[in-house]
Amino acid sequence: MIENYEAFRGGLSLSQEDVIRDVFRQNKERISIKKEATAVKNLTRIIESTLRLANSKGFHAMTLRDLCADSGMSMGGLYAYIGNKADLIHLIQSHGFTITRRTLVHYTSQVEGIRDRLFAAIKAHLYLSEQMRAWFYFSYMEAKSLPAQEKRDAIAIELEIEAIFLGVIEEGIKTDVYRAKNARLVSSMIKALLQDWYLKRRKYRDQGVEVDGYAVFVRDVVESYLLWER
Repeated sequence: MIENYEAFRGGLSLSQEDVIRDVFRQNKERISIKKEATAVKNLTRIIESTLRLANSKGFHAMTLRDLCADSGMSMGGLYAYIGNKADLIHLIQSHGFTITRRTLVHYTSQVEGIRDRLFAAIKAHLYLSEQMRAWFYFSYMEAKSLPAQEKRDAIAIELEIEAIFLGVIEEGIKTDVYRAKNARLVSSMIKALLQDWYLKRRKYRDQGVEVDGYAVFVRDVVESYLLWER
């Protein structure tokens, strides 16, 4: 099981590159550049610049010329990857959804104990949102104005991520590790607590709360409700 945020951060850079490679392969029909190494490098620049600009001036206020200036790409070079801002949203969301799904599955699938598995899921989500706060914030803030398909995808991934917590809790109830509670409501509460971390990061920083401490706090809150009284 993942130990702490520093250990998580040390192993994430390679997985991010793998995810962007997957995004390229999933969107080959949209991208005219066929050399994978070049495409992955430039997609990384496009995604990082988009998130930086979206969180500083707002995605809808951002223009493709702004993106070119920030990323250092020419307009022609940019059009090799996207035709418009709708294509850009698709790339950004594909990247975030893929890495979130992969990260939670990776860090929970090999953990046997119910309580350890739930804690692993909490930590993996928190650590990823700490490392990729710009994407999590972007996804939350832009959700209402996403195109119809991306909006459906966003809802689907939220339910999929919540289902990971739900599955662990339901198994815990079934095996008598946890008390019989409304597992879906508890999993929704967990997601809300995790969301509060990346949406209100300054509040916790002002309180001197670090991500590892917050992970323990979320686990303790959940277990105080789910565990049998001793």
